[in-house]
Amino acid sequence: MAEKEPIKKKGRAVRSRRGNALRAGRGGEEDRLAAHVCGRVREMRLARGWSLEALAAASGVSRSMLSEIERGRANPTLAVAWRIARAFGVSLADLVEAPESVSAITVIRAADRAYLYRSEELCTIRTLSPLHLEKDVEFYEVKLGLGGELRSAPHFTGTREFLTVHKGRVRIESGRDRETLGQGDSATYPADVAHALVNAGRGEAVLFLVVIYR
Repeated sequence: MAEKEPIKKKGRAVRSRRGNALRAGRGGEEDRLAAHVCGRVREMRLARGWSLEALAAASGVSRSMLSEIERGRANPTLAVAWRIARAFGVSLADLVEAPESVSAITVIRAADRAYLYRSEELCTIRTLSPLHLEKDVEFYEVKLGLGGELRSAPHFTGTREFLTVHKGRVRIESGRDRETLGQGDSATYPADVAHALVNAGRGEAVLFLVVIYR
């Protein structure tokens, strides 16, 4: 699984030279809003697996400006924020939603494509844990079509995976070991060796996967 980078707020933000900026650095509400927007841009970019160059190409905003925004060193004007939001396929309101309006409960909606980690014909992976947190535990929903499989190179030493089958049958491969699970079965296995999840049934398999890094 791809590792998520933490989002860090760095210092006092620099005002944009253009008008109508989402300015920070003055403290209070505006400071929190600007920090939220900067973090949101980075979060959404990483969720899509985009480089800064890819976002620059999609939005028409320069790579250097995007880098400054993500670091909290520059604040986007409304025009720049709109271009970034359009590149992500979301509304400007979604991008600049004030942090104080967000509940302390973090909700990941089923339809939120920002959490779609991988989408292929025979393998779909959806992240079920917040993207912006630095964490040692990751939670995923994995769907394997008929004949589908998910093969992974060894993770860091000591990494383990915990799996519960919600639907179908799944064969776990961990190093030289093999085990087949049915609906409702759970298993844990080393993930610091080559490992795989293989659909061993006659229809779609749905499973919940927890990755623990040590």
